[in-house]
Amino acid sequence: MPTPLSRLPVRALVTALLAAAFGAQAVAALHPHVPVLLAATVTSLALEGVLLRWQRGMLSVFAKSHADITARHVLRDLLLVVALLRLGEQDRETVYGPLVAGLLAFYALHCAIQAVSVLVRRTRTLPVVTRNIDASGLRLSPAPPLLLRRPGPRLLVFGLPATAGLLTTAALDDPRCAAVGIALSLGLALLGLHDLLVRLLPSRRPAGEREALEWLDAWLAEYRPTVGLYFSGGASSAYQANMWLEPLAKLDGRPLIVLRERFMVQKIAPTDVPILCLPKVSTLMHLEQSTLRMLIHPSNSGKTSQVLRIPTLKHTFVNHGESDKLSSCNPYAKAYDEVWVAGPAARERYAYAEVGVEDKDVVEIGRPQLDAVQPYAGPPAGTYTTVLYAPTWEGWDGNPGNTSVIEAGENLVRALLADPGVRLLYKPHPLTGSVDPRAGAADLRIRELIRAANRERTGERPQDTGELTLRTQELDRLTTTVVRASADQVERMMLQSAPEAGRAEAVAQATAAWEEAYWASLPEWEHQVVTAARPTLYACFNRADLLISDVSSVISDFLASGKPYAVANTSGLAEDVFRKAFPTVRAATVLTPDAAGVPELLGAVRHPEKDQLAAAREELKQHLLGPAEPTSQARFNEAVQALCSAAQEHRARMEERLAAELPAEIPDQRRSLTREQPAHPA
Repeated sequence: MPTPLSRLPVRALVTALLAAAFGAQAVAALHPHVPVLLAATVTSLALEGVLLRWQRGMLSVFAKSHADITARHVLRDLLLVVALLRLGEQDRETVYGPLVAGLLAFYALHCAIQAVSVLVRRTRTLPVVTRNIDASGLRLSPAPPLLLRRPGPRLLVFGLPATAGLLTTAALDDPRCAAVGIALSLGLALLGLHDLLVRLLPSRRPAGEREALEWLDAWLAEYRPTVGLYFSGGASSAYQANMWLEPLAKLDGRPLIVLRERFMVQKIAPTDVPILCLPKVSTLMHLEQSTLRMLIHPSNSGKTSQVLRIPTLKHTFVNHGESDKLSSCNPYAKAYDEVWVAGPAARERYAYAEVGVEDKDVVEIGRPQLDAVQPYAGPPAGTYTTVLYAPTWEGWDGNPGNTSVIEAGENLVRALLADPGVRLLYKPHPLTGSVDPRAGAADLRIRELIRAANRERTGERPQDTGELTLRTQELDRLTTTVVRASADQVERMMLQSAPEAGRAEAVAQATAAWEEAYWASLPEWEHQVVTAARPTLYACFNRADLLISDVSSVISDFLASGKPYAVANTSGLAEDVFRKAFPTVRAATVLTPDAAGVPELLGAVRHPEKDQLAAAREELKQHLLGPAEPTSQARFNEAVQALCSAAQEHRARMEERLAAELPAEIPDQRRSLTREQPAHPA
């Protein structure tokens, strides 16, 4: 991917050519010269296409300089009109006056289309965005063509006949060419305006805000949600919510996902759980009158405080992973009713951090996501030892110990690749390089090392039977909805309606079949760089014999397998201090930045009798993740039911107090503060 610096020469060239084209067109118009006029106009039009297709970032730069596409197009046509008026010796104003009037009418229609387009967009911006919900009651409909919603491309396309007609008239001195071109542009503009105006008819536009909010209340009353997952964040943070989707779907009761950013609706991974996006605080408050009892929070955000204001709900913080980092015991956690952690280690971590979280509010639930992680089955049985290197990212605080990618990544990878019996799986954190460019550069170098190592290896490749393609197509069919590139949120809501019964089970089966076909399609000797959404990190856990990572939730999760793991120490601390500072390292092999201990580590993985940390891993697993029985999912479900019951009891007490305080003659006020709760268990 080209860097901003590498794009500068291209942008400078395009800008220079566009300026030269307009300059040449101006000279050819003021001092009539038809060949130069033709060449300059065609060149400027071609450059407009280049900007729209390959250099869209420059469009905003031109717009900030008050040289947007509308100004450029008007200038281009104006210069053509000037050229026509100056060509020849006879009086030409009478002939070309009507054509100029038609051209002005076209630009007036362009402005009208833009104004109506804004109105249409506003009518299609609903106060609630849904997925996996039948929202047909909101009168959803397909979006207008993308051309009608983007003023720049629309003006270029609709105005092209008029520009071409003016240019042809300049070449042939035949006003009829300009008349035909302008007429075509006017016709296109009128058709576009008609299409948009029809969409503003009461029967054609989606529900208004008040009607949409009434629909929301009705849907909540019908679905009767009990437990929700609340999430707000940036586009790259969706993984924090996605890791809780499967445990949420398996809960008893009626789960719901509550989002705050409209774009996040499409970032949430495939799930059958209903999704509600409530961007405004006023809309969010409608949850207060619903049957929803509690919300699960996998992350903190600025908008978390807004939902904490709802007194009828209980809130729990589950985090999106557990590690020894300070972020795993953020002081914000004390704002929640409870904090759910995996095991005793996290409970101790909160007590040690003294951030205001009381021990009575900490509940150990394990890690439900890890129920699918396969346990240790002995040393590598095949020719190769599969090593998963999954470093974390650099973090926000600039701590050099956050990630091993910068200081140790290349050394570790070189040491692993030097062993002919190693097959490396490299899965970097998706945020690698987002804060520190050095991490991004090191990541690219590591990938090149892996590609170079693969070029030096030879071996038999599995025959392509087409199985992976078939499995991919089936999984994509179940998990994706075919949506036009021009679709807006309303159209997506229409297409991503309530899922078919049994889809979740079908997706689980298709995912398992895809993973089997994926690994079978790869040579057992070939190193892999895994960056796509599939296969997941946990699927890589199940293929690996050894994990090398950093102090992060990755090693806590990997402990569920009981397999050996190593942690790169780039903190600058001595090993004994490093182990004491980070309890998750207690059962790990600690690697120095020079990767000197890699050969010995691989020997212990291949020969279990040399593995002196097996007992420590089992003890640490219990300490970090809790007992194996009951399962984490069962403990998670039990914690949800308990907090839902607490929320129900709290509501009942509040209702009793309200009934005692308010006069009996105004019962409607009491009913408005709480709705009847569901009779079924949470």
